[in-house]
Amino acid sequence: MSLPPSPRPLRGPRRRSLLASAAGAAGTALLVGCTGGSDSDGPGAGPSATDRARARAARDSEALAGRYAAVIAAHPGLAERLGPLREEVVRHVEAFGGELAASPRASATASSTAPSAASASVSPSVSARAAGPAARDAGAVPADEKGALGMLADAERKLADRRAAALLDVPGETARLLASVAAAGAAHVFLLTEGDG
Repeated sequence: MSLPPSPRPLRGPRRRSLLASAAGAAGTALLVGCTGGSDSDGPGAGPSATDRARARAARDSEALAGRYAAVIAAHPGLAERLGPLREEVVRHVEAFGGELAASPRASATASSTAPSAASASVSPSVSARAAGPAARDAGAVPADEKGALGMLADAERKLADRRAAALLDVPGETARLLASVAAAGAAHVFLLTEGDG
């Protein structure tokens, strides 16, 4: 006897696939973390591979936070949904040793006393300017909300994949941090695509 097909259409990643990928990333981190190596290449050797990996991860998270800020600026109706995800990305920046404001409003308030660049008509948000060229490019944010969420999900997915691949190149604590942030990125992809149909 066969079961009737589920009335719920299949779309997007399933909970099992997200949990499996997060478990796989965590397992890889544990294996890499057990190498017994130190997190530095020695004094006076310049930036270690670990320092370079952390700096790149911080820059990547800064750029991603900038994308979130640009989408929030272009689609204010998404602010409630995207605000907590952007704040988590900002915490990732800080975990990797970078610095970035926690929210677009906080960034605008903190930067309101600083001189701003003159603009012909409409100036991009302060947080978008601070986030760099990726967020500054207003054409980078799709006009429709679904497209903007898809752009963020794609950016999160690519970054999570890059971080998971980088696990093999860094020792111990940095590998665990990369694995954790990659798993968070996979969860963000799920949250960004939830309800698409």
